[in-house]
Amino acid sequence: MAAGLIGAFLVGEVVAAVLSGSLALFADAGHLVADVGALVASIWAARLAARPPGGVWTFGLKRAEILSAAGNGVTLAAVAVVITIEAIVRLVHPPRVDGGVVLVVALVGAAVNVVATAVLARSSRTSLNVRGAFVHLLTDLYGFLGTAGAGLVIVLSGWARADAVASLVVAGLMVRAAWGLVRDAGRILLQGAPEEVSLTEVRAHLSEVEHVLEVHDLHAWTLTSNLATLSAHVVVEDHCFASGHAPQILDRLQACLGECFDVEHATFQLEPASHAVHEHGRHA
Repeated sequence: MAAGLIGAFLVGEVVAAVLSGSLALFADAGHLVADVGALVASIWAARLAARPPGGVWTFGLKRAEILSAAGNGVTLAAVAVVITIEAIVRLVHPPRVDGGVVLVVALVGAAVNVVATAVLARSSRTSLNVRGAFVHLLTDLYGFLGTAGAGLVIVLSGWARADAVASLVVAGLMVRAAWGLVRDAGRILLQGAPEEVSLTEVRAHLSEVEHVLEVHDLHAWTLTSNLATLSAHVVVEDHCFASGHAPQILDRLQACLGECFDVEHATFQLEPASHAVHEHGRHA
């Protein structure tokens, strides 16, 4: 629905930008091209992520959503650079701009974006992929409002440079949104620990489980949006293996994660203290 709305309006805005000579409308249109691409890529990525694990893809294709979000961030930044360069040129040599057309088209665009943004708003916080598309649309909404303001200034005062100033504002919003998407996607792709999971606290909680002597090789990462994963080597007292108590310790460790941390998938390796001499690649 959002892709259809934005795609239909894009055609009309390009025509209006040509007729009015407005860079701000061209900037918004360029952003809308990225929006449509982002929405289509998000739909495609979501379909890939829904596929079950199989073959070499033991986790499925859930990371496709993260790649889509990163791509959205990169396209936002690229469009912002192009708009900034052209806006600077127009600040120096302002062309004639039809402020009335700019104002009307921007207001219509804002209305279309409100509807499209509302469609995605509920899902934007649960999926980085949908959030990427949502940020595209939200940035466009702010851009349309700024463009409408520029059109009003041109109509009332005839100051054509307002169009270029509005374009720079849109570019700044794009860069800010792009940075947030690339940062969050990069953290996931580079296997960084989730922001909401403190490894120090996790280690402390796991170490408090009875019969646990040490926790090492503790790793946490995010597979995809809202799917944190953790693994650790847990040293337990030797007699736990002889007495058959190891399964109960594993249950306690899993329960500890479930009660104190939002980690859906965890893998523990239980080992006796003597196993340390066999771990040549041991980490902290």
